Amino acid sequence: MSKRVVLIDGARTPFLRSGTDYMDLMSYQLGAFAIKGVLDKTGIHPDNVDQVVMGTVVHNVKTPNVARESALTAGLNMSTPCQTVSQACISANQAISRAADMIRLGQADVIIAGGTDNTSDSPIGYKKSMRKKLFNAQKLKTTGDMIKFAMTLKISDFFPDKPAVAEFLTDRLMGQDCDMLAAKFSIKREDQDAFALRSHTLAQKAQDDGHLAKEIVSVELAPNFKPIDKDNGIRVAPIEKLAKLKPAFVKPHGTLTAANSSFLTDGGAAVLIMSEEKAKELGFTPKAYIHDYIFTGQDIREELLLGPAYAMGKILERNGLKMDDMDVIEFHEAFAGQILANIAALASDDFCKNNIGLEKAVGQIPMDKMNLWGGSLSIGHPFGATGARIMTTTANRLIAEGGKYGLLAACAAGAHGHASILERYPS
Repeated sequence: MSKRVVLIDGARTPFLRSGTDYMDLMSYQLGAFAIKGVLDKTGIHPDNVDQVVMGTVVHNVKTPNVARESALTAGLNMSTPCQTVSQACISANQAISRAADMIRLGQADVIIAGGTDNTSDSPIGYKKSMRKKLFNAQKLKTTGDMIKFAMTLKISDFFPDKPAVAEFLTDRLMGQDCDMLAAKFSIKREDQDAFALRSHTLAQKAQDDGHLAKEIVSVELAPNFKPIDKDNGIRVAPIEKLAKLKPAFVKPHGTLTAANSSFLTDGGAAVLIMSEEKAKELGFTPKAYIHDYIFTGQDIREELLLGPAYAMGKILERNGLKMDDMDVIEFHEAFAGQILANIAALASDDFCKNNIGLEKAVGQIPMDKMNLWGGSLSIGHPFGATGARIMTTTANRLIAEGGKYGLLAACAAGAHGHASILERYPS
């Protein structure tokens, strides 16, 4: 008999724009801050943690199992096994789901799961031609060999191979794919700008009201150890200013801009989950049941960012629930155009019948339930960590708003989608 999985609580670092205060850190350090935040916030003893599972996207060759370095730096026992998973922007979702599977099967009782990414520390290497030369250079023995090798080098060999948020198999930037998606669903530039402003406005209000502070653990860095305790990407600007920005990806007629697209972000986030029986034994009051979760794959050329529509439609059908049954909806905001296209797809009978295989449209997403504390467009999006942030926010909103069910969803590179359903734990 499978065990019921409960979410105890979550914690995250402030999410910061890349190139700002986390510039000198590595991803494992941000992961460690998040895990330490969970330990401090919940009071769970390290001896009780069976495993750690963390997601990441921007891998550093020095920390190939970043979950391990994060966990040990945070103070967990060396006897606690750790694993790192990666599934683009839903890496933390995968980490949490994998951890929940282990608990359901009785392989573990208490797991810390989440993710971390520091895009400010993205590895920048050489192009393949130079890497090949350097690899062969390991065989050089004599001074003459080294001189001959040096003579083969060109100035162009030293040009860096800059990383890009692009789809490997199509060689398209994600923003280009989203511009195509927005055009396909007739999403206007004005509506994208308005949604972006909504995200920043709601995030600012949530920050002012103290909702975001309940999720955040303060980070203090040498040499001044000044506390960093707020996300620094929230910027409420007049809609007229947003309208003046030029297209960022498809020029000159694209509709995506720097304002209605999520920005490169650094941060870590983690949650503590366990079996319901273990929670009772240890004296914890859970926030929510992790009711169900699903991952989907779509057409990489035509539906790169439509994963949430597929995942939400399928998970609701599988659980015999409707969109109206959801009290809290948290939707990862990669781009405003992506959000609005998925909303349009879910409300379309034609799309839901022909693409998802449903009898009719899933329905219109009620905006008075969706991302009321802001989203990735404003709070930020550390690729490997966002899933844990969204799960924590969903549980906290269910409690704050007295709801029963929470639905969270996200898209990811590789044309993947994810959705989870949380159920508020009875008080």
